[in-house]
Amino acid sequence: MTMAAPEGSGNRFELLVQNVTDYAIFMLSVNGIVISWNAGARRFKGYEAEEIIGQHFSRFYTAEDQAAGIPALALEAAEHEGRFEAEGWRVRKDGTRFWANVVIDPIRDSTGQLIGFAKITRDLTERRAAQEELRRSEERFRLLVQGVTDYAIYMLDPVGTITSWNPGAERFKGYTTDEILGQNFARFYSEEDRMAGVPSRALETASREGRFEAEGWRIRKDGSRFWAHVIIDAIRDPMGELIGFAKITRDLSEKREAQLALEQAREAIFQSQKMDAIGKLTGGVAHDFNNLLAVIVGSLDLARQRLATGADVSRYIDNAMTAAERGATLTQRMLAFARKQELKLQSVDCMALVRDMADLLKTTLGSGVAIETRFPLHLAAAHADPAQLELALLNLAVNARDAMPEGGNIIIEGAELSLLKEQRPDLESGHYVRLSIIDEGEGMDPMTLERAREPFFTTKGVGKGTGLGLSMAHGFAQQCGGSLTINSELGRGTTVSLWLPVAPASAVVEEVVEAIDPLALTPIEPLVILAVDDDDLVLTNTAGMLEELGHTVFQAGSGIDALRTLEQGSVDLVITDYAMPGMNGAQLADEIEERLPGLPVVIITGFAELPPHMTSRPRLDKPFKQAQLARIVTAVTQGSQRVVRLAAHTGDL
Repeated sequence: MTMAAPEGSGNRFELLVQNVTDYAIFMLSVNGIVISWNAGARRFKGYEAEEIIGQHFSRFYTAEDQAAGIPALALEAAEHEGRFEAEGWRVRKDGTRFWANVVIDPIRDSTGQLIGFAKITRDLTERRAAQEELRRSEERFRLLVQGVTDYAIYMLDPVGTITSWNPGAERFKGYTTDEILGQNFARFYSEEDRMAGVPSRALETASREGRFEAEGWRIRKDGSRFWAHVIIDAIRDPMGELIGFAKITRDLSEKREAQLALEQAREAIFQSQKMDAIGKLTGGVAHDFNNLLAVIVGSLDLARQRLATGADVSRYIDNAMTAAERGATLTQRMLAFARKQELKLQSVDCMALVRDMADLLKTTLGSGVAIETRFPLHLAAAHADPAQLELALLNLAVNARDAMPEGGNIIIEGAELSLLKEQRPDLESGHYVRLSIIDEGEGMDPMTLERAREPFFTTKGVGKGTGLGLSMAHGFAQQCGGSLTINSELGRGTTVSLWLPVAPASAVVEEVVEAIDPLALTPIEPLVILAVDDDDLVLTNTAGMLEELGHTVFQAGSGIDALRTLEQGSVDLVITDYAMPGMNGAQLADEIEERLPGLPVVIITGFAELPPHMTSRPRLDKPFKQAQLARIVTAVTQGSQRVVRLAAHTGDL
């Protein structure tokens, strides 16, 4: 049965409809005449109730729709189908258009007779504009992706199936869109990568971390390979659910080939530079060494001939020894240049050092050069190796002399200065002693000055020097914590300055074994000594020196042979070369320490660099004399706990 509406309910429904502003809700007669109007209709369409009631609803349609009979068709559809819904342009009172969603429902009485229509309209202009902008944006993005030919940009579903394909992908990989859509992206990988599970791991990484990036070989449709840079990004919906992957690939084959070619060219240039450096080194050093060897070979040959007749050969032996000492000095210079010379940094009185060099400088530079010294009344001690400082100053003085072919004055000047890092970026802030060698020579043009410290660079001509003088001095200064500067003008002379840190107050002069006669040491009993060296000539020479001192000597040509000898009997001392194949001297000393704790080992080396833990072991530098060998044997076997360091400087030989 039909229940009567509560009293006043009709008024409440009317109030509800009249106060809705987001929807236009109004009634039409059977033939489409507007018979009611609410606030939403007034807001959307711009008509007041008295302006529109009694008018036909078709006026809300565009002229095109009116001409096509759309309003009548809408009412007809609503009457016969029970409902009509559509979207389209509608017209406001002021003639402007808005996009509307329209629903028309038929209204019938209790007998089913049509008595009118209920029409609900909603303004969707803003939503349509947003949708249109989104569509345009998607279209622009699609055109962007489709217009890219240098990158392959395509989509994958969660299992790696290809769902989109751009022209860049077609160009790189050779597949058309129809050929590749629906295929798995693993087909781009090599057989080895597929067997190793590389494609699936790439997707797992992208899914887990949000992104995967790598470079590697990929396969084109024709089977050829190209080197690719690949990025895979995970794509998730607003709920965080994985819906696929975006994959971007770039063909780097040409770039990789160019890089490899560049590296090969660099390597070729590097090899060429090395060969050029070796050639320059050979031109200077070989000349000097050949001169020295000529003296040594000639003197020894004459000594052997005179010895057969019983003549005095001491002069020839002295000549050979002097040449050998000069060879040792040349080696020291080269080690200093290469920063391989171990320095004994200590507090050095530079004024006293230069004063003590006076005779050496006069003898070396000759009578055509006058030497003047300029020092303050007091000069702080420098932190340097005195022997290497002497050598550096001597080299700089020789360079100054060579710059004055007609002779002239050389000034050796000393000063103490405080520097800030901002003033001299090549030095740390602090106090420095500056030792300068000033000449009145030819000076250097800018190009020569720029190359002056370059290794092997020399203006003295082929065979007239190694070109290491300034490089050696510069390397020495840097090892001390200082620097070297050059000021020069063509025709106005040159000033070369060594900047050396001021010695700290706590600096202690290292104890160096004096070059005294071994007989002055406390006599020791003859020892059993194991001598180890992989060079038979050196080994024979070392063993001969030890035997002349009264010791019994066993010889071994390698570390393994030495350990085997030690297993067969006891010895008092092991003297071993450092640089040996298989097991070097440091490794042999460590092995002896483990097997025979307390057995002293002396390391002999012609090279400065040793492992840090070897600095505590007794050490003798090549070349050495019998007196130096005797001193270190005595010092070691008498139980000295200090570090014994015998430097083979020219003055010690």
